[in-house]
Amino acid sequence: MRNPTHQIQPLLLNRWSPRAMSGEQIDDRELMALFEAARWAPSSYNGQPWRFVYAKRETTHWQKFFDLLVPFNQSWANNASVLIVVISKNVFDHNGQPCQTHSFDTGAAWENFALEASARGLVAHGMQGFDYTAAKSVLGVPDEYTVEAMIAIGKPGKKEDLPVELQERESPSDRRPLSEIVMEGLFQT
Repeated sequence: MRNPTHQIQPLLLNRWSPRAMSGEQIDDRELMALFEAARWAPSSYNGQPWRFVYAKRETTHWQKFFDLLVPFNQSWANNASVLIVVISKNVFDHNGQPCQTHSFDTGAAWENFALEASARGLVAHGMQGFDYTAAKSVLGVPDEYTVEAMIAIGKPGKKEDLPVELQERESPSDRRPLSEIVMEGLFQT
């Protein structure tokens, strides 16, 4: 059980990134509701730089997304319902100038997405273990966009269906204490 040092909303405390998924389909209405939650994230100049490209398990697009994953992530993401590549636009629409916060803003959209998934009882697991260069090429991502991450979405499954080495890790993790991540006045290591 997770124990915060200060009281926070249960939705934030209870969100975690399981890997066990059932392989069941997620219908389009529920999937689009997750993207709708992401849509309402804050962003610099309201630029909304996030983009999501997805493949549902039962479509012809699935394999090209699945092939982007490193073997470790393939070992458990094979039971996901949807794979998503998260992309951010690194220039502003209104003036074409660089947007220094495109990744930060897109991270806020991912968090909204993850919290909505958690509230709906779905698994949302973000990943960096994939081929970024291939993703950019295979998905036709233009130069003014950055491939940020991938997400596996699914309905909860049984941890016993995971590879043995992952079954032990299938529980919510703790976090660093605030004293390690919050500093007043000056950065400290």
